[in-house]
Amino acid sequence: MPARKMTPRQLEARLRKHALSFPESYEEFPWGERAIKVKRKVFVFMYAGPEKMHITVKLPESREFAVMFPFAAPSNYGLGKSGWVTSRLGADATAPLSLLKAWIDESFRAVAPKAVLAQLDGRATRQRAPTGRRTKRRATQPS
Repeated sequence: MPARKMTPRQLEARLRKHALSFPESYEEFPWGERAIKVKRKVFVFMYAGPEKMHITVKLPESREFAVMFPFAAPSNYGLGKSGWVTSRLGADATAPLSLLKAWIDESFRAVAPKAVLAQLDGRATRQRAPTGRRTKRRATQPS
């Protein structure tokens, strides 16, 4: 689907809804910015005003691809070294909604614990782990 024009706040609302659709995700507002987390770990930072919107996500696999876009760059404060990318979009920008949603997906998968990822993937959340103990077989006596 081609990108379409949206206001920064419309784009934020769409991306917020997508990010909060992941299992056990919730939001907080440190520093006046929206932070969406899973198990106390941030996977999306967002801010939208009337003239601009920015979103920061962790992209361990697609970081090099992401920073080729003119609106994306490695995040400040040393976060860029860990794979975090910030996208800045102005009021007149055409929103790459599907691309930003894919980046949110990757970021969630990068920070979510395995048990939460299992919920996302539809697998059983509890799997029996090997105990490391061996059971001895009793030798049977012929009768």
